[in-house]
Amino acid sequence: MTDLAAMSPVSLQASSVEPSDLEHHRVELTAYCYRMLGSAFEAEDAVQDTLVRAWRGLDRFEGRSALRSWLYRIATNVCFDMLKGRQRRARPMDLGPARSADAPVGSTLPEETWVEPIPDGHVLPAGADPADVAVARDSVRLAFVATLQHLPPRQRAVLILREVLSWRAAEVADLLDTTVASVNSALQRARATLASRGPGQGEAGLDEQQRVLLDRYVDAFERYDIDALTALLHEDATQSMPPYALWLRGREDILRWWLGPGAGYRGSRLVPTSANGAPAFAQYRPSGPGGAHRPWALQVLRTSGDRIVELTFFLSTESLFPLFGLPEDPAALEQPVP
Repeated sequence: MTDLAAMSPVSLQASSVEPSDLEHHRVELTAYCYRMLGSAFEAEDAVQDTLVRAWRGLDRFEGRSALRSWLYRIATNVCFDMLKGRQRRARPMDLGPARSADAPVGSTLPEETWVEPIPDGHVLPAGADPADVAVARDSVRLAFVATLQHLPPRQRAVLILREVLSWRAAEVADLLDTTVASVNSALQRARATLASRGPGQGEAGLDEQQRVLLDRYVDAFERYDIDALTALLHEDATQSMPPYALWLRGREDILRWWLGPGAGYRGSRLVPTSANGAPAFAQYRPSGPGGAHRPWALQVLRTSGDRIVELTFFLSTESLFPLFGLPEDPAALEQPVP
């Protein structure tokens, strides 16, 4: 990460902006870029590029607009540049129909194929109003971010700025150098696309019922108690496993998978974390020397009432576990702090 304080803008003396003023916006900019790009790593690159461009361009920032608006203008242009000529990121269910538990898993697809998870701490504002946090949480759900990828970049930006961030149409028009009528038209088309895609509803937040459900899930999964797991999964639950395109629909097929190709899950340990405003677990499977637990998947769950309705097993642990601050060996989590 570039040290902004070590860089010297051309006319720093003419500006009262400090590096901390730019850094103050990092989390919200990361959330914005993540919604635009669908990748945690690309979002962080985009934000770093945004802050560097802003710091170097302070001589052109004359205070005619708010610093926040200026940063969003830069971030939007960075995202537009990154999206040029790229295939949209997706989830396995966007690429084809559900398969059965007996189907071959197939080959892996490149990283740039997938909508990736992101740690809550990178995109949810700490200490913000609970209502604002709830909106932010809902707008980084995997299903919502995946649906955004179906929109052309300008429609995507308009919808995020208007619907998620509650900018006025005139403010968005100014940022995009267009008219209010054009912004309203883009928003109408974007809303129609989202309505046709119908992303699933997320939980507003974990209440006691969901906490009990997750505790029961961890206990049942670590014991690999299929009967107990049967009682926790919705009958129409889905499971996907990026970077594989294979995905399953229905409790029966999911549990057949866990007893068949997924039997290696037995003996796993789950460590709680959070991703995309949803409950998540680092899964360590006994696959190392002598049965030592090693990273296997980042599980991101979606719940509804007292059932789990979606499980996404992200298998790219080499990149995701460091992103989430998760160790290679879960025993490190048990070591006392000196």
